[in-house]
Amino acid sequence: MKIVVDDLSGAEIAAFLDEHLEEMRSITPLESKHALDLDALRKPEVTFWTVIDGDALVGCGALKRLDTEHAEVKSMRTRPVRKRSGVASLLLEHIITEAKRMGFTRLSLETGSDEFFLPARKLYEKFGFEYCEPFSDYRPDPYSAFMTKTL
Repeated sequence: MKIVVDDLSGAEIAAFLDEHLEEMRSITPLESKHALDLDALRKPEVTFWTVIDGDALVGCGALKRLDTEHAEVKSMRTRPVRKRSGVASLLLEHIITEAKRMGFTRLSLETGSDEFFLPARKLYEKFGFEYCEPFSDYRPDPYSAFMTKTL
């Protein structure tokens, strides 16, 4: 598997992210959905990566700069048939390494609080993320879990 910076111009990644947004809409109330669309992911403060295995896109994730020291993990997604195959761990390790390289000292994220998101929360816990209060522009939300890690 290889991880590459993606400019989000391809049809395959657009469709992959559309699937992600549709899945999030089916699970989380609209007012509690924080997944970014293509336009938001194309902002200068966001670095977006795809995970490629052979010729197949198997995952994606992003890093959004919040300020000079703090960044947020966004848009972590693994192709459903590849869940629990190491894609997310490989990508999260890459994002943490890149965040350190970029000079960030804190990395935070928002994920869902219900059972569907339990594997994601366990992954973040495995990488040293701890539960925290809402950060940046987030507000308390029963459908959200907030996590942070000092780098």
